[in-house]
Amino acid sequence: MKNVPVSGTNHREPQQPGTLGATRVADILLEISDAGRPIGVTEIARNLAMSKAVVHRILQSLLSRELVTHSAGNGAYTLGPAAAAIGARALQSHDLRTNALPTLRRLQAETGETATVSSIAGSHRVYLEQVVSPQQVKMTVELGQLFPLYAGASGKAMLAFADDDLRATVLSRPLERISESTITDRAELEADLERVRERGYATSQGERLAGTVSVAAPVFWHGLLVGAVSVCGPRDRFDAATQERYGRLLVEACAAID
Repeated sequence: MKNVPVSGTNHREPQQPGTLGATRVADILLEISDAGRPIGVTEIARNLAMSKAVVHRILQSLLSRELVTHSAGNGAYTLGPAAAAIGARALQSHDLRTNALPTLRRLQAETGETATVSSIAGSHRVYLEQVVSPQQVKMTVELGQLFPLYAGASGKAMLAFADDDLRATVLSRPLERISESTITDRAELEADLERVRERGYATSQGERLAGTVSVAAPVFWHGLLVGAVSVCGPRDRFDAATQERYGRLLVEACAAID
């Protein structure tokens, strides 16, 4: 996310100082969130076209309120416990989470596997809710944690149908390896996303977590992409036929979420 320099604002309708300050604070928090890793003052300033002095001043204010944390070792910042608390409260009241929960329960009952719902968070994704499999060997996910969009069925289900700008942003960055099965080649990933668009659902063979398989489909409200629903579990319970059956089931289930 790039901040518009002050010199580029409309001189007939100048941005008020308070509004500009709030915009800068929001941009810095979103930049730290989007990074998905510790990030330093110089990189934040460069990405947002701000001076390092302004970025440092805002970060000190955020640090005093525990909205960010700072590592003395490398001078980098990450989101702090106060930001996590705000995020957790937001997850609990998220409309998609509420509306998708009955669908997750039905999917879990029909498949016997863990069902999840995710949404896009900047250039990443976040799990909003899960209904865990009753089986002894099962998969669970971490709610509220950011994951890359390019790895895993839920991420690819959203990335395939995301707007061109977001997809270009994700694909322009290094595709870091999360597991041995993570797709790190851009051309291979683009081909996979094309297959997702053709059949309406995505699959992942341990791309984020080794030994697991997930199948996911996107959720649209009034034609707009809002998230993805998945079914996931151990690899030995997800043969090709099962993945195809779950894919069709998910496409139908997601179309009914409103």
